[in-house]
Amino acid sequence: MPSDTDFLLAIEDLTVSFDGFKAVDALTLYVDKGELRVIIGPNGAGKTTVLDLISGKTKSTSGSIRYKNVELTTMREHEIVRAGIGRKFQTPSIYEKLTVFENLEISYPWGRNVLGSLGFKRSEEVVTRICNIAEEIFLQDMLELPAELLSHGQKQWLEIGMLLVQDSELVMLDEPVAGMTAKERDATALLLRKIAKERSIVVVEHDMDFVAKIADRVTVLHLGKIIKEGTMDEVRNDPTVQEVYLGH
Repeated sequence: MPSDTDFLLAIEDLTVSFDGFKAVDALTLYVDKGELRVIIGPNGAGKTTVLDLISGKTKSTSGSIRYKNVELTTMREHEIVRAGIGRKFQTPSIYEKLTVFENLEISYPWGRNVLGSLGFKRSEEVVTRICNIAEEIFLQDMLELPAELLSHGQKQWLEIGMLLVQDSELVMLDEPVAGMTAKERDATALLLRKIAKERSIVVVEHDMDFVAKIADRVTVLHLGKIIKEGTMDEVRNDPTVQEVYLGH
């Protein structure tokens, strides 16, 4: 596929080696604007490593990662965040002692540090935006609640909300429904489909029922390589995917 197409994210021939082991091996992946892409595969397939490479946490051995036609492999993590890429890890990374509102406020793109942020006067624009996002993530009635009192699923939603406050155009989520109740998983599926109307999302996930509810396209990794891409039905019916992953 040509390199000059209008993809939001274009990964080409991406490789990273750790002591001779190729965790990601000549991977080429394209994500469209407004697409919800899910990456699946067995343990050790390289799924989280791909997110590490995109976010700058891990540096590639070779290959290219372009976001809006800007090369990311030479950029630092904070520069990648400022460019419009947000990532949520498997374990929620929130400020437990602060309220839901304060967690969202800290994420506002003002270039402020954590300690100084709470002393700023809250403008009406900021308050309105935070309240709107809180409603989107089902926490509108919990804004003054300390984050430590939220359920596990609600903490996951809060961290997604923090990415939305940052106005990330590409949102990456690593196993966002792990540990959630069935009701929370269903709500999260609705949330992600709504978010994907305005931005692109890349999700690493093991829950196949959840994947079927959200994915525009599914990418299957095995030993650092893509073995199949397509709709969920196409992936499920692929003999190689059944052998190396879905049959487990």
